[in-house]
Amino acid sequence: MKKVFFQFAKWLVGILFIFSGLIKANDPLGFGYKLQEYFEVFHLSFLNGCATGIAILLCVLEIVFGALLLLGIFRNLVLKGLLATIIFFTFLTFVSAAFKVVTSCGCFGDAIPLTPWQSFAKDVVLLILIIYLFLHRESIKPISYNPSIQRGLFAAVFAVSLLFGIFTYNYLPIIDFLPSKVGSSIPESMKIPEGAAVDEFLIMYELKNKKTGETKTMSDKDYMKLEIWKDDNWEVIGSPSKKLIKKGYEVKIKDLMITDASGTDYTKEIVENPYYNLVVVAYNLNETSEKAIANINALALNATEQFNIRTVLLTSNSAQDAEHFSKRMKLFMEIFYADAVPLKSMVRANPGVLLLKNGVIVAKWHYHAIPSFDQLTEKYFSK
Repeated sequence: MKKVFFQFAKWLVGILFIFSGLIKANDPLGFGYKLQEYFEVFHLSFLNGCATGIAILLCVLEIVFGALLLLGIFRNLVLKGLLATIIFFTFLTFVSAAFKVVTSCGCFGDAIPLTPWQSFAKDVVLLILIIYLFLHRESIKPISYNPSIQRGLFAAVFAVSLLFGIFTYNYLPIIDFLPSKVGSSIPESMKIPEGAAVDEFLIMYELKNKKTGETKTMSDKDYMKLEIWKDDNWEVIGSPSKKLIKKGYEVKIKDLMITDASGTDYTKEIVENPYYNLVVVAYNLNETSEKAIANINALALNATEQFNIRTVLLTSNSAQDAEHFSKRMKLFMEIFYADAVPLKSMVRANPGVLLLKNGVIVAKWHYHAIPSFDQLTEKYFSK
């Protein structure tokens, strides 16, 4: 039974680390955004510019540690690395859960969203299993005792995991787990389906006894049931608060509001356009690729002139900055504004391009992989 449990622990830890690393490496930019949330919490905002690089490195470490554990290579170093990694992650998930500073740890990216307490529980189990493996590390046997083969396997795992993260960073996730994936309808993703459960809240009152000074918190239901309101000794202090007691349906795309420079809402007009239209997302014009923007601008001009296709650019920059950028780049595209958070979820690129028709995302591209006008014409516009 000890041997069976040991093998179970080894394979579970190894597979979970590989899976977790691959899921996050599939979307390193998204993982980088999550790291920036932690950097803000721990007052390490000076690391924000390195967030994506750190994200890729952490993904590589997870994959390498998991793979080498299963291969039995460098067991002492690997188990020490696993132990340090899981202690670090356990600390982060505990801080997230206890202090509610980050609502989702991003352990498995957008593929398997976990609450902070679920993430913490998962890490505690892994911590126990890794400690067990560390104490019984002599039982781990390498797939080969040949040092050259061991180094070769390590190099291969490291190289493949690193190249995978670099590729997905430059050419979008291999598997898109975001709500704005190809084939999804943006208008439908912004709605609550008919009959879906909604959030249920209790109204909470802060009460104070005029005679004794005693204070207590009570829900509106208990307040009416116990008829506290009839007792003149108790008074409500402050403003009532809402307490969520049951989570309802959560829309897939939330907080997306597209406006012009004057604040007029254009969300419906843009996302429900019944014809082909190009949506360029450059959430931060200060860090966007100007070369890519220039190429997209030329593409937009051809698309409008030959097929009357509308192209808009969405950004979270101020209207003043966007206008200055537009004049300097001689942009043909219309510029609209939205919050950075939903824009980052639309496409993992700055800039990225979405092809929409009747609100459905027909295709989307990283700026490194935008097709030519002739390719777009042949595949979409001329049909």
